[in-house]
Amino acid sequence: MGTIKKVAVAAALLFSPVILHAEEIGSVNTAFKILGPDNKIVIEAFDDPDVKNVTCYLSRAKTGGIKGGLGLAEDTSDAAISCQQVGPIELADKIKESPQQGQVVFQKRTSLVFKKLQVVRFYDKKRNSLIYLTYSDKIINGSPKNAISAVPIMPWKK
Repeated sequence: MGTIKKVAVAAALLFSPVILHAEEIGSVNTAFKILGPDNKIVIEAFDDPDVKNVTCYLSRAKTGGIKGGLGLAEDTSDAAISCQQVGPIELADKIKESPQQGQVVFQKRTSLVFKKLQVVRFYDKKRNSLIYLTYSDKIINGSPKNAISAVPIMPWKK
C-alpha cells in the first residue's frame, strides 16, 4: 500500500464518526491491576440502526492498568456477538439489495488511533436471515479473530 494511500486511510479512520453507541450491560474482571482499572470483559447491547427490532449483544476485552485508564491501551481482538429478533422485522429494499461486503452497523475504537472493533450486517436472501459479523481491524494488520450471529427473520405474534 502506498504512503499516500496509508495516510488517506488513517485520516478517514480518525475523522469517521462512530456509527452507533452501545449501552453497557455489565462487565467482569479478568485480571487485577494494582494501578488503574482491572482488565475486563464488557457486555454491551446495541440495536441495528437500519433494522427495527434486532438487538445485538457484544462481549469484548477491555484492557485496564494505567494505559487503559487513560484510554491509551490497545484492547485485544477478542469479541463475541449474539443478535436476536425482539419484535416484527420488515426489511427495507436497501438491505435486501445490500452488497456482498455487508454494511457496517457498529464501530468502536479499541486503541487510541488505529484499531477498531466493527460489526457488519449481511443479508442471506436464500435463507431470509440477517448475519452479523464482528471483527477487529487495524490500518496495517487486522486480526483474523471473528464471531458471527444469525437472525432468521420470523413472523412475530403479538
